[in-house]
Amino acid sequence: MSTSPSKKAFRVGVICGSQRKPRVGDQITNFILETVQPHSNSARATGERDLSFDFDYIDISALDLPFYDEPGIPSKITPPEGYAHEHTRKWSQRVAALDAFIVVTPQYNWGIPAGLKNAIDYLYHEWKGKPAIIVSYGGHGGGKAAAALRVCLAGGLGMQIGDKMVVNLTFPSRDALYTAAQGQHLGLDAAKEGGMWSSERTRITSSWDEMVGMLVSEGVAKAA
Repeated sequence: MSTSPSKKAFRVGVICGSQRKPRVGDQITNFILETVQPHSNSARATGERDLSFDFDYIDISALDLPFYDEPGIPSKITPPEGYAHEHTRKWSQRVAALDAFIVVTPQYNWGIPAGLKNAIDYLYHEWKGKPAIIVSYGGHGGGKAAAALRVCLAGGLGMQIGDKMVVNLTFPSRDALYTAAQGQHLGLDAAKEGGMWSSERTRITSSWDEMVGMLVSEGVAKAA
């Protein structure tokens, strides 16, 4: 079925940045996705433009990317064929096909995981200029990791990150932090009132709304 001229489809990459075993990064990334998906469905009509969203769940631990092994400089490589290795070409094609990103990261010693940074650094033009939401989590919300990631994405890659598009999730208790550290079930439920981080859903959906506004504005500008 063809897409009508008024309908705009966007592809959003949802990145789980944790490779740790055991981990809760996958639970938290699923919570973010399950918060955003129904909101995107209920609020997708913007003005005269009907929006639809497809999500690509990207688990950094499943990519099996070696530490950066390309002989070239990513900023000097445009087509995927310019990369020396097949794993890079596949990664390039996957990221290039996406319009925006939600990056979920834990905080390690005030920074982001090495695997996440490595995956980002493999590419350049595939990320450049696209909107990105940053969601960090930790005992104190992971604000240092979020700040470091923002410098990398917005500064180094010129990605668009608005004022609402950084969300820091703090574990509500030391017990919750210990549960997370052991990779146990957190009981996250995006549809449950009074559950862990249920009060953060408004911040998460607000970050989504800001990102969608960027996508729509950019699409209108390109069409003009």
